[in-house]
Amino acid sequence: MEIRNIAIIAHVDHGKTTLTDRLMQQTGMTQAGVSMDSNALELERGITIYSKNTSVMHKGVKINIVDTPGHADFGSEVERVLRSIDSVLLVVDAQEGPMPQTKFVLKKSLELGLKPIVVINKIDKPAARVEWTLEKIYELFLDLGANDEQLDFTTVYAIARQGIAKRNMADISDNLNPLLDVILERVKPASSTEEAELPLRIQPFNLAYDNFIGRLAIGRIYEGTVKQADSVIIKKPSGETRIGKISKLFTFEGISRKEVKQAVAGDIVMIAGLPDIDIGETICKTADQETLPAILVDQPTISLNFLVNNSPFAGREGKYVTSRQIKERLQKELEVNVGLKIDFGDGDYYKVYGRGELHIAILLENMRREGFELQVSQPTVIIKEEPAPD
Repeated sequence: MEIRNIAIIAHVDHGKTTLTDRLMQQTGMTQAGVSMDSNALELERGITIYSKNTSVMHKGVKINIVDTPGHADFGSEVERVLRSIDSVLLVVDAQEGPMPQTKFVLKKSLELGLKPIVVINKIDKPAARVEWTLEKIYELFLDLGANDEQLDFTTVYAIARQGIAKRNMADISDNLNPLLDVILERVKPASSTEEAELPLRIQPFNLAYDNFIGRLAIGRIYEGTVKQADSVIIKKPSGETRIGKISKLFTFEGISRKEVKQAVAGDIVMIAGLPDIDIGETICKTADQETLPAILVDQPTISLNFLVNNSPFAGREGKYVTSRQIKERLQKELEVNVGLKIDFGDGDYYKVYGRGELHIAILLENMRREGFELQVSQPTVIIKEEPAPD
């Protein structure tokens, strides 16, 4: 079966999650009302916080889609995803045009050599400026140093909310098939027969956690075939190796994970059984195989201290209030939140480093809803010293 791997990138609220939802509904992968944004905070704020995987079928081809956050504070989510796919859908609001986060996510894509497909969305807005938006997108591509091939992008016009896409503004359409056709035409197949016959190499780009089966690695199979119960070698970018065994294997079907016995090169899979697996490591068959290029994640920009609430009103709001309970919760967060760094130290506080205020605020709000009570210090900006030019 042929596979295409794409990510959807955009500024906050330009419609990428709505577009993904409609693609799933029209291809029969989900029912109406089911959304990729399933986290309570995502639904309330109307933004994507965590990158998520889905897949749809079109003309017998499987299209793996990764929905990414649009805010720079969650840039670590975007960077990892872009390494695992072959093209991006850049969604831009027809009224607002390219916005700051459009520049952020597009810059990451162009640097990796990806050739975007542009989707000008919300063309039904009364104040939509389609031609102006397209001109601004060209200017942005030029400003970011796009090469000639990247500048020759395909444009699709859409009303994601209504599930409509068309190649030209004058076309008549009542579905998203024109967009799906463009994906099949413009995105290269995820693997070749030769790659499928090579020894196994997988690289995780995301992590998840299951209370029953533990840590899960979400990664792309670059070469070979992976099977349940396979014994594998895990190699760090430094070359250090260790052994592991795959206990369960899943692929994505809509927004659900589907347990399978094996998967082949090009597919995106979820693997259980490797409790110490990390982002960017290479899962392979033999110790002499080369590691895949390391995945680099932007470093934190702010830090603040988490500590036990010792104010006069302590213990009135939460049920998890001790230093040990806070430490265990933060350790659990590190299992999946790779943009976060924590210094547990020996003092009476934990120093937490994040990508921005929103990044830390989401963690704090999730902890509050889970019943945790704590104090935090004022954020401090991390200043990076650049070496002086010669």
